Amino acid sequence: MTLRLPIFILIAGVLLFAATASAQDDPALYQATAVVTGTDMRQRPLGFAECLTEVLVKVSGVPRLRDDKAVAQLAENANTFVDTFGYVDPRAWFLHHDDQGTYDRSYELTVHFDPAKIDAALAGLGVAPWRGPRPLLVPVIIVRRDWSPFLLSAETPRGVEMRQTIVRVAAEYGMGVHFPTDDDLDAWGVGLIGVPAPLGALDPAHLRITGSLSLDVKAMGWVGVWHVRQDGVEHTWQLSGVDFDKAFADMVRGAVMLAHGAGTP
Repeated sequence: MTLRLPIFILIAGVLLFAATASAQDDPALYQATAVVTGTDMRQRPLGFAECLTEVLVKVSGVPRLRDDKAVAQLAENANTFVDTFGYVDPRAWFLHHDDQGTYDRSYELTVHFDPAKIDAALAGLGVAPWRGPRPLLVPVIIVRRDWSPFLLSAETPRGVEMRQTIVRVAAEYGMGVHFPTDDDLDAWGVGLIGVPAPLGALDPAHLRITGSLSLDVKAMGWVGVWHVRQDGVEHTWQLSGVDFDKAFADMVRGAVMLAHGAGTP
């Protein structure tokens, strides 16, 4: 009973504040999608919880909330923040012949949360929604996987999965991504030697991330080294011994923190 008291108080505060809370300009920030099993109640609470955590992070632009204990408590009652939800069967066009093809397969659960309640929940956490336009992330990255390194341009076939990962992770923070073309990289003077160092002025609506992603046997995984220059200050951070999904997640997380002013990576 003692463990339930803080969350009860926080939810009460959310409901009290909800009547006057203002909604974010972009409704898409208040929705998220989770993959669950079936369309019944077996995993719906888990899906709601996962989506609520993502939305709180996405609306606020504060990555640390993903691991916040108070957010985990809110997620236990995620259904109280839900406005609408729906399921999509990504394999609906398959012809199924067994139970796994009916109720016991994966569905995409998309949850729309009440903007006023989300804003109020953030207020209860001591965090404000991130208002206004968000910069496009512009990754300028050299990938060293074997004897033939490559630049992660918008066009290189070797970078399809990596580009998809970056776009997916950025969307979880409400951020868009612009991958430079091969012509862009040539114009910026970016080559395959050393760390990319683009030349020329950057659009103020963009946040350029330069760096390298290298497969390292000694590190037992990928090593990502990232650089962002913002307001005349250089920021550098890295992560090693992980798969490239985690390396890019670390990259995007750091960029979001800098873009929003929510700390340094």
